[in-house]
Amino acid sequence: MNVFEHPSVKRVAEVLGAAGLADRLIALAETARTAEDAARAVGAPLGAIVKSLVFSIDRRMVMALVAGDHRCLPENLPAALFMKGEARQANASEVKAVTGFTIGGVAPVGALHALPMVMDRSLKRFPDLYAAAGHPHCVFRVTVDELKRLTGAIVSYNIAAPIAGKAADSGFAPSAPAHWPLGADGRRLPPRPRTPEPAAGSGGPRKKRRAVLPAGKRKRP
Repeated sequence: MNVFEHPSVKRVAEVLGAAGLADRLIALAETARTAEDAARAVGAPLGAIVKSLVFSIDRRMVMALVAGDHRCLPENLPAALFMKGEARQANASEVKAVTGFTIGGVAPVGALHALPMVMDRSLKRFPDLYAAAGHPHCVFRVTVDELKRLTGAIVSYNIAAPIAGKAADSGFAPSAPAHWPLGADGRRLPPRPRTPEPAAGSGGPRKKRRAVLPAGKRKRP
């Protein structure tokens, strides 16, 4: 069977076609069951591969879209999705039941049931992304903005962290403190040092005045 004729791929194709992205499907000669497989198959950086991960939060299924060179942080998913409860990764049968996809070909669009979604902000590093299209031998190309529009995902910077040895050049260093501000490219930047403001009506910082003690309390030399 032509991979484009597979029922799961056709569901994805319908969503892409309705969004004006009908030409984005790519059939692969090699399997793309893992992010590493997909990166090799399309010749893209590992971080440009979108991992569509299904979790359960208080018995409600959700999906996290994570860069291939990052690992998901399940403990941060509830807050990112404005939900309460603990997150656990769904098993294969749960994923199949809620999305209609088999693990290794889970697409971020075309699922049987609509899921709350959150997207890893580090995906913004790449102009083009590649996501599974419902089958291990099929992916589709998409930009971050297009993926956000297709899925309605919330974009979050704290649902994922770099995988040691796989995201060394990503600019998302795990050692960067969480309170550091994000730059335009999504990298965490050290805050600028604060300089004292000059006093009003003066040309520089105000000098401290020496306290003058009463004559009877002055220290003897």
